[in-house]
Amino acid sequence: MTTPRVFIIRHGETEWSLNGRHTGTSDIPLTANGEKRIVATGNALVGNDRLIVPSNLAHIYVSPRTRAQKTLELLNLGCKEKLPWQSSRSATDIRTNAHVEVTPLIREWDYGDYEGLTSSTIREQRAERGEGSWDIWRDGCPGGESPEDVTRRCDELIKEIRERFHNQAIGKKVGEGEACDVLIVAHGHILRSFAGRWVKKNIADNPSLILEAGGVGTLSYEHHSIDEPAILLGGAFMVDVVETAGASK
Repeated sequence: MTTPRVFIIRHGETEWSLNGRHTGTSDIPLTANGEKRIVATGNALVGNDRLIVPSNLAHIYVSPRTRAQKTLELLNLGCKEKLPWQSSRSATDIRTNAHVEVTPLIREWDYGDYEGLTSSTIREQRAERGEGSWDIWRDGCPGGESPEDVTRRCDELIKEIRERFHNQAIGKKVGEGEACDVLIVAHGHILRSFAGRWVKKNIADNPSLILEAGGVGTLSYEHHSIDEPAILLGGAFMVDVVETAGASK
């Protein structure tokens, strides 16, 4: 029986992700090592006999930030159409008909006044000003977004995915329906929030999830039921072997 999935992929390593700096609206490029690791991830996890089967993808959502868009390029999914930010199609082999959509719904959490700062710096500055403790999940960011703001964005996208791609496919015999998997390429905090909301957790309580730079997670459903969303623990991977970046598929 068909059980649709959503693959969530955090963009590859950047200098700011290495240093723990909050990167929301800033457009920071991938490091050379970050690019190599994403290529390795694509080699390991994308293919007809791999976790992400390109022909099963119905839709691809990507953040407006170039670090997420570069990550999608390096995964080498073989998109039939040119990517929205490119002047021509770059794929040499076509493996998926999935439409690629750039959406602000999956942009990173807006850190506002805390953009570019590390958590330790934020706490030090708050202490100097006589302010209390800080937790992004509970408090959000001054000048930026609150947990409620982020929840609304995530819930809107989850609703869209289920209505457009999953409702009509779930529970059918394999092969009966069209492609129904969805892939999202975005950022650490927003994807952790998205996964938390997928299983109906209040992100203000901290979803207690980790997704490292270049990491891949899988969301799905239990018992072939649209009303039982779940996190597929067996489908959460991160490739960290740079040497395999040139391996053949």
